[in-house]
Amino acid sequence: MPTRRVGSFGPFHARRRIIAAVTPPLLVGLGLVAFAIGALLLRSFGAGYRIGRILSATPGVSVSRALELAARGESRYVRVSGRLDSEQEFEDEHHRPLVFRRVRIEALRGGRWRTVEEHRQAVDFELRDGLQSIAIDHQALDSGLVVIPRESSGTAGEVPGLVPADLPPDTPVRMRIEQVSAVEHASVAGSPVTGADGVTRLTALPGRPLILTTLERDEAMRILAHGRRTRIAAAAVALAGGLLVIAFGLGWAFVEALAVP
Repeated sequence: MPTRRVGSFGPFHARRRIIAAVTPPLLVGLGLVAFAIGALLLRSFGAGYRIGRILSATPGVSVSRALELAARGESRYVRVSGRLDSEQEFEDEHHRPLVFRRVRIEALRGGRWRTVEEHRQAVDFELRDGLQSIAIDHQALDSGLVVIPRESSGTAGEVPGLVPADLPPDTPVRMRIEQVSAVEHASVAGSPVTGADGVTRLTALPGRPLILTTLERDEAMRILAHGRRTRIAAAAVALAGGLLVIAFGLGWAFVEALAVP
């Protein structure tokens, strides 16, 4: 009597062969690849990723503690929070008292926005906490300024006189205005140093920029990431998944090593 074949074990055996092919070195390799992808995604944010990482990792201290560090001559990089204050503020077009204003005109060249003109206006200002205050070295502010920018866009031909004359008229351009008000609270990361004039200021260190933000931490990170939440989530998943797979592969290898007689 002929035998009737029911179903197939082909897919089952194929899955067993795939599982058998997985080894600890392979898992570690896959984990390293995932981790590298996550790191590359984070680095695609450019300077914003570095600024955000430094801002998150910098320990916070009080104004009085920062002044003590400067008095002892300790070169420490710290984060200080307080209210901005100045006796020389200037007004913007909406009559808000400002201590710092930067206008950057950027052109899209080679797929990247590049600064072609920059104008800044600033006065001496300080960070105050109660009766104590520490000055801010505003001349050292560059990529570390993290505020909500005002932005307008167009083409080079629409803003004659504001861009270099050799820029083609159809080049996409944008104007970004970043400003800091004298009535805002801020967090500033830098090194407290007493200058030759006797004034203690927060300033940059070699390899660590002066960072000033008037935003809460989550909002500052969103600005630094340029609103690319999907890419941030993908990077976080790749980094966490990569570390998990690496740990599992190393654990598996350790268990196999113990099992060898």
